[in-house]
This record gives sequence, C-alpha cells and structure tokens, in this order.
Amino acid sequence: MPLVDFGVYLITDRRSCRERGLTETVREVLEGGVRCVQLREKDLSAADLFRQAVELRSLTRLFGARLIINDRLDVALACGADGIHLGVNGLPIREARRVAGPSLLIGYSAHQVEEAAAAQNEGADFVSFGPVYHTPSKAPFGIPCGVKKLAEAVDAINIPVFALGGISSDRIDDVMETGVRGVAALSALLTADDPRLTATNLLRKIESHVRHD
Repeated sequence: MPLVDFGVYLITDRRSCRERGLTETVREVLEGGVRCVQLREKDLSAADLFRQAVELRSLTRLFGARLIINDRLDVALACGADGIHLGVNGLPIREARRVAGPSLLIGYSAHQVEEAAAAQNEGADFVSFGPVYHTPSKAPFGIPCGVKKLAEAVDAINIPVFALGGISSDRIDDVMETGVRGVAALSALLTADDPRLTATNLLRKIESHVRHD
C-alpha cells in the first residue's frame, strides 16, 4: 500500500489564486512545507488539464511532494502523478486500482461515515471527509457535518482521514482532536496574503498535535 506521509494537502482552484496564478501559488505553498497537491480543475479540457499536470509534476518533484489528480486516471498516469482522487460520480475505486496497480495512491471524497467505510473496503488509501464547516465549494453537499461526525468517520475506518471544508487556522485544534491524519485545504491557502507563511503555520499546528499524540 502506498504511504500516506503528509499532513496537509492543497486542493487547487486557479480562480482563487489572485494575481499570482496557480503555479506560483502552488510553489509558495510548497515552499511553506506542504508536500501534497491535488490538481482539481474540473472545467479544463483533457489537453489543458494534462499541460497543467505536467507543469505541477515538475514543480512537486523539485520539493519531493506528491501530486494527486482529481478524477482523471488517464491524466494521472500520463503525467506520472503519485495518485488519483475519486468521488461518488467517478471511476470505481476497484477499477482504478485494477488499471493503475498497487503503487498509485487512491483517495476518496466521502460525505457520510458509510461512504468512508465503503471506500476503505474498495481499496482506497485515504479519504477526505466533509464538509466539516461551511464552505462555498462544498455547499452542494448539504449541511456541514461538524467535528462529531468527523470523529465518527475516524473511528469507523483504519485508513487515514483528512478533514475537508472550511478548515481555518483557528479551527485546527478542534479538528485534530478527532484523530484525523490532517486537513485538505483550498481557500485557506490559495486566498492567503502569504501562502508560504500560512502553509508553514498550518503545518506547525498540525504537527504539534501529531507529536502530542
């Protein structure tokens, strides 16, 4: 099973990157210590997504970081990514594993405890769970689950769980006390005035919980 050796992973949204642009923002986040990036640009064509993936693959390699592609197994394999992130409307986990083999990281977006358990049974390496708090990008998935439901998901499965949705610095303590491996971050990093410093501070908070545990 591939190693899930990161506590934060950045989920991309190029429209949230202000004037810096996506690649420069990702670079700053990597400079801040984040070691996993999920390329999630659903509106791009396969060709444009591949070009962006190749660019981020080169960048993540410079920092020894993981690159995960959202949904598109073909793009993940073509660019040499480390993993793929799937959801309820995507390729079944078992099929992705059959095609990609044992070395590709497979993440899954779960919104219910039962979904997280099913993803583990299907062969996922980790799950993101949420939205924990309100966030515009996850509004279609309904009312935020809160930390209580997040803790239930952690207790229900053995693979790492990452909290997703509205995770800001002042909420890290409550989130980490549930036993999650870490957090998936989008707006908190992409819209920050200083993505590098924000990433560093976020990691320090998470690592302080890991050391304490």
